[in-house]
Amino acid sequence: MNITIIGTGYVGLVSGVCYAEIGNDVICVDKDPYKIDLLNKGKVPIYEPGLKELIATNRLAGRLAFTSNLSNAVRHSDIVIIAVGTPPLPSGEANLSYIDQAAVEIAKAMNGYKIITVKSTVPVGTNERLAKLIKSHTNMAFDSISLPEFLREGSAIQDTLYPDRVIIGAECQKAADTMVQLHKPLTPNIVVTDIRSAEMIKYASNAFLATKISFINEIANICEKVGADVTKVAEGMGYDKRIGSSFLKAGIGYGGSCFPKDTSALIQIAGNVDYEFKLLRSVVEVNQDQRFNVIRKLETIFDGELNGTTIAVWGLSFKPNTDDVRESPALEIIQHLVDNGVRVKTYDPVAMESFQSLFGKEGVIWCEDAMEAAQDADALCLLTEWHEFAKVDLHELQKVLKQPILIDGRNVFNEEQVLGTGFIYYSVGRPNLNQGVKEKVPAL
Repeated sequence: MNITIIGTGYVGLVSGVCYAEIGNDVICVDKDPYKIDLLNKGKVPIYEPGLKELIATNRLAGRLAFTSNLSNAVRHSDIVIIAVGTPPLPSGEANLSYIDQAAVEIAKAMNGYKIITVKSTVPVGTNERLAKLIKSHTNMAFDSISLPEFLREGSAIQDTLYPDRVIIGAECQKAADTMVQLHKPLTPNIVVTDIRSAEMIKYASNAFLATKISFINEIANICEKVGADVTKVAEGMGYDKRIGSSFLKAGIGYGGSCFPKDTSALIQIAGNVDYEFKLLRSVVEVNQDQRFNVIRKLETIFDGELNGTTIAVWGLSFKPNTDDVRESPALEIIQHLVDNGVRVKTYDPVAMESFQSLFGKEGVIWCEDAMEAAQDADALCLLTEWHEFAKVDLHELQKVLKQPILIDGRNVFNEEQVLGTGFIYYSVGRPNLNQGVKEKVPAL
């Protein structure tokens, strides 16, 4: 099939490359000429394992092209997929200006029947509104499709080529059949529903996963007070098929471009129809507070006085295997440390440049490797569970730190690694493993 993808962010670029990989002719469009130039030179503007290689393979095969000329791309395609950003407004609602602009440009470029598909995450009713907008700018026939994405940064290619399911929202059966045919090589689990339900499935899915994360973090906080181990609790819970083991890893909370944005948007969607989503508001509140456990533990260790200390930070991206730092817990944690007179030394294998673009380069010491960041620091905070951090020899790490204090915000290290070291060690929800930073366990 001939496909045009509008937008070359995570969703658009990965989707376009994967559609080409399964044999379709794909044109990826972006307004940013720098990004298109980069892609045409074989470079990739985002970090995603395996993406650069797939781009090279499919460009060589003639199935994948990049352009800033939206009109030409639309005219040469049967299916047009909108994958532009819908960032949050100050109110929490999704900003739909980019998607509206794309819809108008598509309408003006149409030279015949098209299937116009929205892959961007949008509030319920957006596809219907876009259809009216497109009709007001063209006399050409088209059908609307809602095609929500469920990829995870860091495993986006795997998630796209081998998805748990594909959701297709459609009003026209013929258009739905075409989209089913397009996705058959990926999975037999294809759900065809009405457009509004498809839009809601995306928000409901992310809200539920965010709820699981906040729930296990609340359980971890209780575990610290009663002397239970959250990793054992999560394991025991996960064997229950009604619950499942995914997204039950305690830590310092979720971040990234999806969960924070989509939970806020769903709260606003509910508010717009006079419904208060109390559960989801609590999920967001718990997640926001969870990241500050790192600060609270540091303050406990240093008797409330952080001013003048040197703190090392390992990990800046919101999760490993990505350079995405949007809503990363590291942003607020480091800002709080800097504001309180802390000398911060930091390192991330991939996300240093992305972090600097949001945080700024001033006020932080940017290090070339993990051990350089830890050198002569009064404490180390591990905020992202990169594999290279898990491989570190704690005895060697102890030698370079000024004080052997390790705040493990992602439970990277296990009992075997920690015991026998001189570390004052804190992890999340594992009080029996913690050394020197213990919660008071009440007598039963």
